[in-house]
Order: sequence, then C-alpha cells, then structure tokens
Amino acid sequence: MLSQAMQKAINEQINLEFASSYAYLAMSAHFESASLPGFAAWMRLQYEEEIGHAMRLFDHIHDRGGAIQLAAIAEPKAKFKNPLEAFETALKHEQKVTAAIHKLYALARKEDDYATQVMLEWFVREQVEEEKNVGLAVDQLKMAGADSAALLMLDDRFGQRAPEAGEAESEA
Repeated sequence: MLSQAMQKAINEQINLEFASSYAYLAMSAHFESASLPGFAAWMRLQYEEEIGHAMRLFDHIHDRGGAIQLAAIAEPKAKFKNPLEAFETALKHEQKVTAAIHKLYALARKEDDYATQVMLEWFVREQVEEEKNVGLAVDQLKMAGADSAALLMLDDRFGQRAPEAGEAESEA
C-alpha cells in the first residue's frame, strides 16, 4: 500500500509526464507547420514516450492499491523562433523532470517504499538517456547555426528515429 504522501507525489509526477507529452506534441505541431517533418516526427515519438511514462506511474499506483488523481495540464508553448529554441526548451523541461524523479525517489527511500524505489530506478536511467538525446540535438543544432542545408540534413536524420526497443517492451 502506498502512503498518502507517496501517492500524492506519484500523481504529481503523472501530471508532469502528461504535461511533457503535451509539450512535445505542441513542438511536433510547430515543426509540421514549419515544413520540418523530421523534427516533427522526432517530437511525436517523444510525445508517445511521455504518455508511456505517465501510464507506467499510473499502473504503479493501481498495482499498489492507490487512487489516481488527475489534474489539469497547462497549455504548452506552441511557437518557437527556430529548432534550437524548441530543443533548448525540451532540454530544460527534461532537466525539470529529472529533478522531480530524483525528489520522488528520495521520498520513496525516506519511506522505505522498496517497490516504488525499484520502479523509479527505471525512470532514473531513462532520464539520463532523455537528457543525453535532447542535449545532443541542442549541440548539433548549435553547430548547424543558420545553415539551412545543415538544418535540412538534421531534419532528415531526426526523421529516421525509430521507437526504442526497450520502450515498447517495458510498456507491454
């Protein structure tokens, strides 16, 4: 059984994960409108991953006999001056999510909630990967600068991203 504090904290994390998905979906829509389908596809995959993250937490609450409490999701930023700004926004958001996961893990440790700690270990590893991937995109976009040929090459490459095998398996 989850403590009330843990249940509340996980519900807040669910909200943050759904807010993340919404932000990535807005970025995807922005890139579609900007005729950058590769970046749009990359962001769409991020959207789908974040939904999976929220549902992983959702299922954990149910598995532990808790109650889900969904909250409103704020409207995400929908316009960006260039791809770099969008990816920098995404990186800042991933860093916020990482900090929230660490705080949640610390609470699970404090409460000796071993089952939640084990579940959250996956999120700790996932956030390392999330920050690495978005950080790499930021670095490459900085290198490309205002060079439209480089930007189109990156758009093409980002569009080739496939869903991660581990992500699909972990949600099954």
